[in-house]
Amino acid sequence: MRRKLSSYLVSAAAMLAAVLAVTPAQSQQATVYEGARLIIGDGTNAIEDSAFVVQGTQFTQVGRRGQVQVPAGAAHVDLTGKTVMPTLVDLHGHYGFQNLAVGNMSKEMFTRANLIDHMQRMAYWGVGAVIGIGDLVDRSDMKGGRTGWGDVPLKVRDEVVPGTALFKTAGPGLAWPGSGAQGHPSRVDVSYPVSTVAEARAAVDDYVKIKPEFIKIWVDDRDGAKKTLTPELIRAVADEAHKFNVPVGVHNVTLANAKVLFRSGVEAWMHVPVRGGDKVDAELIGIIKDRIARNDRPVMWMTPAMISAYMNTKGGPTRPAFLDDPMLKATYAPRHIEEYWGDVLKKMTPAQVAKAKESFEADAKNALLLRSAGMKIVSGTDTGQTRHLIGMANHLDLESQVAMGLTPMEVIVGATHDGAQIGKFNTGSVAAGKNADFIVLDANPLDNISNTRKINKVYLRGQEVPRAQYAARWQAGFAQAASAK
Repeated sequence: MRRKLSSYLVSAAAMLAAVLAVTPAQSQQATVYEGARLIIGDGTNAIEDSAFVVQGTQFTQVGRRGQVQVPAGAAHVDLTGKTVMPTLVDLHGHYGFQNLAVGNMSKEMFTRANLIDHMQRMAYWGVGAVIGIGDLVDRSDMKGGRTGWGDVPLKVRDEVVPGTALFKTAGPGLAWPGSGAQGHPSRVDVSYPVSTVAEARAAVDDYVKIKPEFIKIWVDDRDGAKKTLTPELIRAVADEAHKFNVPVGVHNVTLANAKVLFRSGVEAWMHVPVRGGDKVDAELIGIIKDRIARNDRPVMWMTPAMISAYMNTKGGPTRPAFLDDPMLKATYAPRHIEEYWGDVLKKMTPAQVAKAKESFEADAKNALLLRSAGMKIVSGTDTGQTRHLIGMANHLDLESQVAMGLTPMEVIVGATHDGAQIGKFNTGSVAAGKNADFIVLDANPLDNISNTRKINKVYLRGQEVPRAQYAARWQAGFAQAASAK
C-alpha cells in the first residue's frame, strides 16, 4: 500500500506542480514596492520607508521612498508597516529522498517531481536558493561499472521553475566505504567509496565531470564505530580536486583532522570544523590566518548546522512554541511533528537538556573562535533526514546562530548575501541587477530573529510564490497518506 501511495503522491505532485508553475508572461512593466523597512542583506543599516523597483525578474532601483525614480506606468504596492529582507540561501541540504506525506525515505523517491516539491517547500519558507549534497546521481561504482542512478540533480539545476527555489548540486560525495552519510539506508551508499590514494584520485576525476559546486567528503569515524579517510587520502582528494579548480567541503569532527584539512586547502565545512569535545587551539587559528595572509584559498566557510543541538536545549515538559508554528503545520503532518520532535523533546530529562546545552555552548565557542580567525559563518541546515524539518530548519538555524552569539544582522548577512556569493547565486541582497527574491515580513527580525518566520509573502524572480496553493496540496497529501494507513 505504501509503495502505491508513494507512486500516487509523486504523480499528483508532478501534475499539480505543472499546474501551479505555469510561467506568467514576463511583462517588463515595472512594479515599485513602497513603505517597508528594507534589510538589504549586505550588513548596511536597514532603510526605513524604502522603495524598490522590480522589472521582469530583477531589482532595478533601491532606495528611500521619494528618492527612487519610478518608471512611468509602474504599478505600486504599499508595504507600509512591513519589513522586507532577501530570501535565504542554504548551502548544506540533502533533498529528494523524503516522501514528506508518508514520512519515509528511499532512492525511488529521488525524482524530478519530488525534488521540485522540496524546492517549493523551501520557497514557501522564504528560501530562494540551495545546494544539495549527497545527491543521487550516476557515478563510477569504483569497480569498472556505473551505478545507473540517473541525472535528476543535473537536470533540475538547469531549470528555473516559477515559485521554486533555485537548486545546485555538490554531487554524491566521497568517503571511506560505509562512513559517508549515515541515518537512513537509502543514503549510506550514495557516496564514492575510497580506501586508497589511487581510488581517491580516480573518484575525484569521475566526480568533477558533473561540475559539482564542490567535492563533499566525510571525515568522521562515528565515535570509533567506522574507519574514515586518512590524512593521506584527505590530501590526495584535495590535491586532485584543486587541479580542476573545484573546492572541497567536508563533514569533520576532530581537531587533528581539522588541521590536516585546513593545511590541505579545504575551503568549506558542513558543520563546526572542531566539535565533539575537542577545542580550537592556537595552532589551528594560526593555520587559518596564514592561509588568508598568503591568499591561499582564503575564503573559508562553515554552515554550523546546529539546529538539532539547539532544539534539544528546548527539551523538557515545556513545549517549544515553534512546534505549533502555522507554517510548520502547513508543511508537516501533525503526527510527524509529534513523532520527530514533540514526543522526543517532552521525554528529555533535565540531565539530557543540561548536556545538550553544554554541547551547544562548546561548539558555539569553537565556531566563534574560527570566525574571529577569518572564517565565514553562513547558513546550511543538513536538511534531509526525516527529523530535519525542511524549511522550518532554515529559520531555526538563524535562531541557533543568534543563540551562539551572533547578532540578528550578522546572521541575516550570512544567510543571504554571503551564502549567495559563495554559492554563486544571483540573489541574497536587494540590489539592482540581483534576482528580485525577497520576503515580506509582518515583524522586524532585527528586533527578534524568530520574526523571520512571520512571513506575509515570498517573491522569487519578481513573482509571488503561491504559498496558499502549495499548502493546500500538502494538506491533501497528508490526508491521503493518513487514509491509506
